[in-house]
Amino acid sequence: MRIVDIIIKKRDKQELSSEEINFFIDEFAKGNVPDYQASAWAMAVLLNGMTPRETTTLTMAMVNSGEIIDLSDAVEIAVDKHSTGGVGDKTTLVVEPVVAACGLPVGKMSGRGLGFSGGTLDKMESVPGFRTDLDTEEFLKQLNEIGLVLTGQTGDLAPADGKLYALRDVTGTVPSMPLIASSIMSKKIAAGAHRIVLDVKLGLGAFMETEEEARVLAEIMVKIGDLAGRKTVALLSDMNQPLGVAVGNSLEVIEAIDTLKGKGPEDFYLHCLEVAAHMLHLGGKADSPKSAEKMVAQAIQDGSGLEMFRKLVIAQEGDVSYIDNPEKFLKANFIEEVLAPEEGYIKEINARKVGELSVELGAGRTKKTDPVDHAVGLMIHRNVGDYVKKGDLLATIHANQEEMVKYSREILLDTHKFSDAEVEPIPLFYGVID
Repeated sequence: MRIVDIIIKKRDKQELSSEEINFFIDEFAKGNVPDYQASAWAMAVLLNGMTPRETTTLTMAMVNSGEIIDLSDAVEIAVDKHSTGGVGDKTTLVVEPVVAACGLPVGKMSGRGLGFSGGTLDKMESVPGFRTDLDTEEFLKQLNEIGLVLTGQTGDLAPADGKLYALRDVTGTVPSMPLIASSIMSKKIAAGAHRIVLDVKLGLGAFMETEEEARVLAEIMVKIGDLAGRKTVALLSDMNQPLGVAVGNSLEVIEAIDTLKGKGPEDFYLHCLEVAAHMLHLGGKADSPKSAEKMVAQAIQDGSGLEMFRKLVIAQEGDVSYIDNPEKFLKANFIEEVLAPEEGYIKEINARKVGELSVELGAGRTKKTDPVDHAVGLMIHRNVGDYVKKGDLLATIHANQEEMVKYSREILLDTHKFSDAEVEPIPLFYGVID
């Protein structure tokens, strides 16, 4: 069997056999498939898709490329959540400590930014010293001791996905439904979570732009989870506009801290409330998501969610003084406001353009070896449906290069569209798939 023949077969829109998929992933994990061939295969998958059988086979091939953790040795039930990627999506930083504070252990392996979508690990590394490289023994020990872990994918867990994940980011192959589904579910299955809540984004700032596409992706992942014996629920959520206000690594961590104090943006708080409630219900801590919402609200109100976040940072060697005093986070050299050029209702804030601009500012990567600037980013202060007067604050630019300020201002003004007629707010969620 030759790698080039497998690439050609997928290029020609043919269905790959299980043997071919397993061979390709096995050889790729061993380092026997160069990046240019793996990139060609990924592009063929992006353009021609995969059947549900192919996608499931690909997922399990990536799971079996490395170690599979059994969390039963550490906790009775562990729950995990995963977002398909969005702009300003710092949900994990609030949801996971709140759920853990409610008595349901959360063991999560997160990723870095993909394309215009931010990455949880990049955000958490804004906290000096915070480790994102825990090994399996450390992962299990911490889960048992404090009930919360947030780390990167270890080299031993789904290593084929780890390699492909980095490659997709810089080869234009991120928005492939089979590659997204298999990447997410291979990590979740290999990491040993017993219950999984998926936050499947749709809209301008998501890899799935339509509700139909997002629903298909959600159904594929829920089916993969069930076949692997992992109870899985998917929420369809909006990503036409940025979630919350902050877009950028340290800016998003600060907003997460504010939300854990009960002072975050309303849309972001309500989003976290819904996701956390489904996690608690799925994990058997509540009879329904509705009743679980009261538990989530209480964990924020009494400060136990914030205290659990502090425990997480301390356990992973981060400087907790940054959590206690967020003003310590590095600030950008240039902080400039963008004001509304006209009066009216906001009818669009293009999340994709906002995400792409944040990458250009340095908050994300254009090459997989690029460093990330944790201080830069954007604050989007308005939502679709808001009424603004000329001169009202629309956004704030956080840049470290002076020439990026004017450029960013022009992009942000183009990103915001106005209407004289009243505009309906965008819903946060579109449905649940289980």
